[in-house]
Amino acid sequence: MQTLEEFMRTGDPGLAQRVRDLEHEGDDLKSANLDTLNSAFSTPMDREELYRAIATIDHIMNYAKTTIREMDTLGVAPDAMCLEMVTTLREGTEALRDGYAKLSTNPGAAEPFAQAARKSERNTEKTYRHALAALFDVESKISSIENGDAPSGTVALRTVIEIFKKREVYRHLANMADRLAHAGDTLHDIVVKMV
Repeated sequence: MQTLEEFMRTGDPGLAQRVRDLEHEGDDLKSANLDTLNSAFSTPMDREELYRAIATIDHIMNYAKTTIREMDTLGVAPDAMCLEMVTTLREGTEALRDGYAKLSTNPGAAEPFAQAARKSERNTEKTYRHALAALFDVESKISSIENGDAPSGTVALRTVIEIFKKREVYRHLANMADRLAHAGDTLHDIVVKMV
């Protein structure tokens, strides 16, 4: 998520590739963890909860990679709204990481981190709604088109297409936030069962 955030800040294609590479490393780690889980005689907590933890974290990483892929496919450059959403998502994933780190020593102390992960989903949704409001601000778009030098029909069509491309990326980030909330719920469920 830190690399995705830096990509949203700079637009550096090398960082986009690094996000893809990290997601593939995450897939390898997920497979290794699932192999360990499947071969374990006993586990420190419910096997199903461990599986859910692994899967929900993987979903977040998948969304990071597919966000990069979607932006590349649609030709959408990072903007301030993407950066704001990803910053909030990064904060939520760091809370999730810190919460899981507490489980082995003080499971009850992990709950605030689960709450913080879920709260980042709500905050990302707020930014998403603000981004959509700005994106679909018809009056500003009309004003921009009327003051331009290019034929208005061409500019209007390009503007509409760009709006829908960005909306797809914004929605993708909002969906990532949903996956983060599920991961926070999973951590919460583990805490409830352990405490």
